[in-house]
Amino acid sequence: MTQSSKAQTGGPREGVALSKEGLPDWLDPVVRAAETVQPLQLSRFLPPENGAGRQSAVLILFGEGERGQGPELLLMERAGSLRSHAGQISFPGGSLDPEDGDPKADGPLRAALREAEEETGLDPAGVQLFGVLPRLYIPVSEFVVTPVVGWWREPSPVGVVDPNETARVFTVPVADLTNPANRATTVHPSGHRGPAFLVESTLVWGFTAGVIDRLLHYAGWERSWDREKLVPLDWRS
Repeated sequence: MTQSSKAQTGGPREGVALSKEGLPDWLDPVVRAAETVQPLQLSRFLPPENGAGRQSAVLILFGEGERGQGPELLLMERAGSLRSHAGQISFPGGSLDPEDGDPKADGPLRAALREAEEETGLDPAGVQLFGVLPRLYIPVSEFVVTPVVGWWREPSPVGVVDPNETARVFTVPVADLTNPANRATTVHPSGHRGPAFLVESTLVWGFTAGVIDRLLHYAGWERSWDREKLVPLDWRS
């Protein structure tokens, strides 16, 4: 996070809490998945038992698309100049700040909203948070990530706020993410394989693709796809 982006938002928000009241029916499977999914069902990379790692949060934000294609997810492309995960597609999010509060309480909720506002310009007042997934770990950057799930109850304009942090902000129809033609398996030079999505003229892979893949699966939205459709990753990835 840069000082310039932080200066554009206010201090810690009061009254941040989870609520399932008034959610659209189509989100019911996501609500159930968020309530029941276990850590190892999401990823084999879990936070270190010794408490090490950089506490962070991401916002998995579902909204009703205006393109007539049904529900959408908000994503962003990270700036190519960043030290961690440069150029990758991600959920809005970042490290917890002291003013966000307790990482084991509502700190991740505040951080997810704050970072989303700083990175995409969305109005947090229009976001209803309804679920928190188990904390996961990104070994390469040592982030301990709490995925916070929300409903974009009142959509607001979004776009790049700070080009030093964000290259692009966009939404992806869930129908495109579940389309078997848009699915593939990435192959890292290390040999690691993971799910990927070829959508919006880009490749979604890594942590973000893994979480989306598991959410689609446990929400019952996943469609059968060719797991042998391989996309090699560059050694710098």
